[in-house]
Amino acid sequence: MNEALEHKLKIRQVRPTAMRLLVLEALEKQASAVSLQDLESAFEKADRITLYRTLKTFQEKGLVHRIEDGTGATKYALCEVGCECAPEDLHVHFHCNNCQQTFCLPKIGIPAFQLPNNFSLQEINLMAKGICAACR
Repeated sequence: MNEALEHKLKIRQVRPTAMRLLVLEALEKQASAVSLQDLESAFEKADRITLYRTLKTFQEKGLVHRIEDGTGATKYALCEVGCECAPEDLHVHFHCNNCQQTFCLPKIGIPAFQLPNNFSLQEINLMAKGICAACR
């Protein structure tokens, strides 16, 4: 398992440290997006700053994407293989009002649209809210 995790880091040009491998392993086990606080709970002895820097590095290198789901806590989810976090790779996210989990819906892309002249796209966040399958 460690070899596969190391490979995932190396192909994104991320040096595989022990903490990065542990965080990547934890993210792979998640069915929904996680916050920094969620990771802190999973790693009792890890430093908050180290976890934050790890997530920031993963985001910069295209391993994870950041999700603003309206709860006030930024969430992170692993990117799919081949994702470059370009506008065509972006997808809808779903926040369950019951269990408070946020899910990636990678098969539902964000529709293309034309911005007015002199507008520059930097980020898109399309959040659907309702009740997830597990809570129904």
